[in-house]
Amino acid sequence: MQGVSGGDEKLPIKMLNDRLLVRIPQNEGERRSSGGILIPATAQISKRLVWAEVVALGANVRSAEVGDRVLFSPDDRYEVEVGGDDYIMLRERDLHAVAASRIEASTGLYL
Repeated sequence: MQGVSGGDEKLPIKMLNDRLLVRIPQNEGERRSSGGILIPATAQISKRLVWAEVVALGANVRSAEVGDRVLFSPDDRYEVEVGGDDYIMLRERDLHAVAASRIEASTGLYL
């Protein structure tokens, strides 16, 4: 994990307990329906879950690793800026699913 900018000095960051730091991909804004209709990022869909990439995690996180994609509710998040980039802080219990190549297919669903 890159350091926090504090003036001229950068400090390392250690994630604690069951916390995950994730980044939402920039292309998550607009999306297309299965019929090809463009849905803008500003469209409100109630209780829509979001996929994000894990960039750092605490020592007690057991179900995800750095580089995995995780599914969570946008209502359960805290935003933080590190080195000029925006990230989201989550608790492991707020995850709904983990997608990674190391996981054996159990649901028949793929990203």
